Amino acid sequence: MSTLSGMTGFGRAEGAEGDWSWSVEARSVNGRNLEVRFRGPPGFDTLERLAKAAAQSRLNRGQVTLGVQASRAAAGAAALKVNADILARYLTLANQLAEEGATPPSADGLLSLRGVLEAPEEVDDPETRAAVEAAMALAIDQALDALKISRDREGSQLLPVVTDFIDRIAALVAQAEREAGTQTEAIRERFTRRMSELAPDAPGLEERIFLEAAALATKADVREELDRLTAHVDSARTLLQQPPAGRKLDFLMQEFMREANTLCSKSATTALTGIGLELKAVIEQLREQVQNVE
Repeated sequence: MSTLSGMTGFGRAEGAEGDWSWSVEARSVNGRNLEVRFRGPPGFDTLERLAKAAAQSRLNRGQVTLGVQASRAAAGAAALKVNADILARYLTLANQLAEEGATPPSADGLLSLRGVLEAPEEVDDPETRAAVEAAMALAIDQALDALKISRDREGSQLLPVVTDFIDRIAALVAQAEREAGTQTEAIRERFTRRMSELAPDAPGLEERIFLEAAALATKADVREELDRLTAHVDSARTLLQQPPAGRKLDFLMQEFMREANTLCSKSATTALTGIGLELKAVIEQLREQVQNVE
């Protein structure tokens, strides 16, 4: 049996290869479908495709944000070069100022001027770049695995909460079934009283009361709604054992509420109306929890 998962979670991984080091963070929140957003270091464009494929292989729903922060060790002082052209310009200007009485420049001062020292741009050979990229992709997998564990943990916490709401709905449906059995008699008594008040001496009153009450009872029959609610409870319990269930549970919540609304509109007793209203409240609470299920 698969584990019920939530959609909120966090995962992190770190790695290093050569003079490169990086950290990966993966976050997710609720979402109707799976949406993956990726932000990676410049020059590693293929990582986005790999990251999205890795997320899709692990997750079904949710808004996922993947970020890779990478840095490279600074080049040593021996790798620095002096830009002779810029240095010559600074020296010319410095000599002119010295002739006017300014302090002659020092070597340290000249070297600290902008553009005099240059760090050559480091370019990885294809083999080195491929190794770094593969190591980053592995860190992305590790962060996504950690995210999945986090979401599964949320799912394990959601399962008893969702199950409890489904059990409460089942109990309310059972109450409604018991109360529904009194509807016909309640309708008959109400109609008899009203007809007796309006036309106490009308011929054939008893027969008319029986026929009208029977018609009203037929309109107020809620057995189909209760049968469908019972079937929805069974479906919900089955779905919890067959994740990912979020989308199907979302749809089932709409069906639950439709039957509860009809139950309330057909109710002929205050007690049944009260059960229907409580049923709607519990269904809404369950719907809010289902929004967190993958």
